Parts: sequence; structure tokens; C-alpha cells
Amino acid sequence: MSTGRVRPDACPGAVDVHQAADGGLARVRVPGGTLSATRFDALRTAALELGDGSLELTSRANVQIRALPPGAELELGARLREVGLLPSVTHERMRNIIAAPLEDNQGLVDAIDAALCAAPELASLPGRFLVTVGGAVSGLAGDVGLVGDALFLAGRDSGLRVTDPVDAVVTAARVFQEIRGDAWRLSEVDGGVRKITEALGGTPGPSLIDPVVTPVAPGAHGPVVVAGVPLGRLDARLLGGVPVRLTPWRSLVVPAGSDTNGLFTSPDSPWHGVSACTGRPGCAKSLADVRADATRWVGTPHTGQVHWSGCARRCGRPAGDVVEFVATGDGYEEIS
Repeated sequence: MSTGRVRPDACPGAVDVHQAADGGLARVRVPGGTLSATRFDALRTAALELGDGSLELTSRANVQIRALPPGAELELGARLREVGLLPSVTHERMRNIIAAPLEDNQGLVDAIDAALCAAPELASLPGRFLVTVGGAVSGLAGDVGLVGDALFLAGRDSGLRVTDPVDAVVTAARVFQEIRGDAWRLSEVDGGVRKITEALGGTPGPSLIDPVVTPVAPGAHGPVVVAGVPLGRLDARLLGGVPVRLTPWRSLVVPAGSDTNGLFTSPDSPWHGVSACTGRPGCAKSLADVRADATRWVGTPHTGQVHWSGCARRCGRPAGDVVEFVATGDGYEEIS
């Protein structure tokens, strides 16, 4: 399978950092989004001591640390290893597992992550390969997904029902790696879904489950609170000593009673539903300081999701219906 790409996938990792305009950019994969207080504090401290003092939350519920000086990724890697956030240097870029954040699914996520990392041939999976776990995130275009015993492939219910979900995910990943050529996503491989279902040996039934995206709204949810992070950029001085669960909507699930100063916990907040790419000065390709422009705009009446992009690449655009403001170099183009 050839897509005609002339370069390999260049997604940044925790130690193989991307050189952005403001320094090294490290992306730390957090399968399932769950961080103990110890692990979260390690990330916070690293951002304060090695980076620019903030943690960027991504649409895959991962964490980015920016503005690393040359060589700081070595110290970062050592800190991550010490707290168990870097279990495999060879596989760290492909550890992309998004889970429905209010479901009891972290045990399954951990089992999938361990099994993927234990397969040497999967180390070269592209950094864009994505596994989803749970119905609330089934519409986030995962390459492989699980909703109960239903196996999703290329973002759709394959019709297969599995008794061993971990083995099914690993088998699907192995087949994808064998047939992908230079493709980054299963949806790019002609006949890829069929080849995986054949490898699993099952007889697909009807596709009964529609993929959905069900964002968790800011506010109280029983014993936890969902706290939104303005523009997905968290001041690393906040929430010390608190376990968190990252969501793909750039929010945090924290225990009820946590100090959420600097965050927002109401769906009526003007920050709710507003996102932005990095923009200037962090990104050399950006045509505008989109975070500053979005901050000035916040409070303007709007419904639904709004995303600000510094260029036509439109990085970080959330899933679903979105009104976009895309920088042109002479203002912004509104796209809906």
C-alpha cells in the first residue's frame, strides 16, 4: 500500500522531541488518560523545571511539554522512566489509547498497552495509530476500537464480537503493520478492514453500533469533577498532589473537592467549547498569535465548538461540528 508520502510519520515523542520555534516539544503518551498524583506531579515539575511552566493537553488525552532547551529531553526521559510513564522507549510513540473518561476501563487500557508494547514488531507503528475504548469515544476515528465486546475498525463497528479484547486489538495492530506500506491510518489501506476480520477468524455480523462522540461536560459527576482547561494549556503550578484523568476534550477529571482555581467547572463558562492550536510564538508555521486572539474573543456569544488555527493545517481541530477561525496572514477566515 502506497500513499505517495515522501517522509515518515514525524509525530513527536517523549524523548524523540520535535524542534518547535520555542524549543523542544515533547509529547508524553498517557494511555487511558489516568495519572496518579505522583505521575502527574512528575509532569508538572518537569514542565516547571525543564519547560515553559505549562502542560498542553492534546485531543488524544496526552500531555505536551514545550520550550525544552537542547538536551533536556534526556533528563525528561529519566524522570518519566522513574515514575513509570516511559515503560518502553521503542514503543512510546505508538501508545495512543483514548478511553471514555467516566467509565471503569483503565484496567483494560493497561492490559492493551502492555500487550502492544510486548510485541517487538509493533514498535514501528506510526505515531498516528489510535485505539479507542468505550462508546463515548467510539467516534474519534480510532484505527481499532472496543465498545463492550464490539470491535471497531477504521472508526466503524466491524460486526465482529470478541471474547478476548486484548488479543483482538493486538492482532488487528499486527495485521495493519504487515499491510500498511507507508499508510499511517487503517482507513488509508484498501481492503484493510477485511484483512483484519479474516485474520481474526470471525464471521462479522451486522454493524449495529453507531460511532459517537460524547464529550463530558464541565461540572460535578458523582464523586468526581470535570474541570475544563482554558485553551488546553494548564499552568503547571495548579493541582499539586491530585490524581487526574485527562480527557480528549482538553479537560481533567479530578476528585470532588479538588482546588480547581484557574480552571472552569461549568458548561456555561465562556471558555467551554473554545480551543486553539499553539500559534505564535511557539509554532513557526503559524500566521498569528491565536491564543491571544482567542482569549480576546472569549465572551463573544457562540454555540457549539469553536477552534482557532494559525494556518491552513488547522492543527488540533476537535471532532464533530466546529466553527473555525483560520489565520490567513491578513485576519481570519471563518469556516463552518
